[in-house]
Amino acid sequence: MNDIPTIELTIDDDRWHALDLAALARRALSGALAFPELGVETQCEVSLLATDDARIAELNGEFRGRSAPTNVLSWPAQDLTPQRAGGRPVPPRPDFTGEIALGDIAISFDTCAREARAAGKPMEDHVTHLLVHGLLHLLGYDHVRDPDATLMEGLETRILGRLGIEDPYRG
Repeated sequence: MNDIPTIELTIDDDRWHALDLAALARRALSGALAFPELGVETQCEVSLLATDDARIAELNGEFRGRSAPTNVLSWPAQDLTPQRAGGRPVPPRPDFTGEIALGDIAISFDTCAREARAAGKPMEDHVTHLLVHGLLHLLGYDHVRDPDATLMEGLETRILGRLGIEDPYRG
């Protein structure tokens, strides 16, 4: 697999530039996709929208029926969700070009900054966590059912550990 996914980055809130989101996203998504347990063995593409609370609230309302801001949203290109709770998702399949279009992620600067501040964590670490979290959703992982949440959080913790970031689920 190529180490660096193709990331189509759209920044519609200039505050993201101060974080060098392009480099942060490359590091987070590359680190996650290189994790062997995910079973991704070919070049991937992800679209990333870096926005604010107003725009992500619109998207949340439109796609999830919740007219409130959130930290990260994701829209998988393929439904890879396992049927059995706690089961592993199906590995994504490449399209006719040999690449895998994983889907779209949107992330809100306002909510990320607020959550990072409240947790006493560096913004870069929190954003990295949320990008990994969003990517795992694109790969079919979820946290609605308890066994699925346990699997997803465990993967996040191990991926982030490889990136030198502390377990986000420990207080």
